[in-house]
Amino acid sequence: MAQLPQHVAIVMDGNGRWAEQRKRPRNMGHQAGVRALKTTVEHAAKLGISTLTVFAFSSENWRRPKQEVSRLMDLFLKSLDKELATLHENQIRVCFIGHLAEFPEALQKRMDEAERITRDNERLRLNVAVNYGGRWDVVQAARKLAKSARDGDISIESIDESQFGSELSTAGQGDPDLLIRTGGELRISNFLLWQCAYTEFHFTPVLWPDFGREELEEAIEGFRARERRFGLTSKQLKKSGHA
Repeated sequence: MAQLPQHVAIVMDGNGRWAEQRKRPRNMGHQAGVRALKTTVEHAAKLGISTLTVFAFSSENWRRPKQEVSRLMDLFLKSLDKELATLHENQIRVCFIGHLAEFPEALQKRMDEAERITRDNERLRLNVAVNYGGRWDVVQAARKLAKSARDGDISIESIDESQFGSELSTAGQGDPDLLIRTGGELRISNFLLWQCAYTEFHFTPVLWPDFGREELEEAIEGFRARERRFGLTSKQLKKSGHA
């Protein structure tokens, strides 16, 4: 039986559908989603999870209606201002991963400030993936390594999985043990493609604004019932003492 997952990743899907079901503007769904995230972060920290990575805004989300994107950016700013003090008080370290340079300068400054203020907190690391795509992450890592090889800092032969991983946006962190996707879709939508090679998946029809403590614990209970073999047989796993 697996132990408590130390790194949990979440595709927070269903805000818009949640609002539409209630005949409310989609922005109301995003606001409800922020409340669900706050609850999830608090409970993850209470359970002893060390890293929580959430997919907040994908590189593909720019294609949404301009008004919705603008409101998302505004909500993002307001949420940072409102929640930062509480996150810091609760020893939550906030980190942002993704192509951050494409965001408005004011938002970039707020993200930098949040990372700076919380950088020494150790209770839980909260990675917020914004303007993030798994393919983008792999490409930007490849570009960094290609530049280092071109400049003579490394040899092509020295590049291995470990070195490649050190150039990803999650460098220095363990890969996700568990990935949760809400909203009923059965795909990971270009999220942490490299990092999820051996991640256990949990899909739930619950829309993100309705996701809470019980749903998180249900996903973890399912994870703990699985046998994670990493290419080994069950017999080998038991012999090694990790079963």
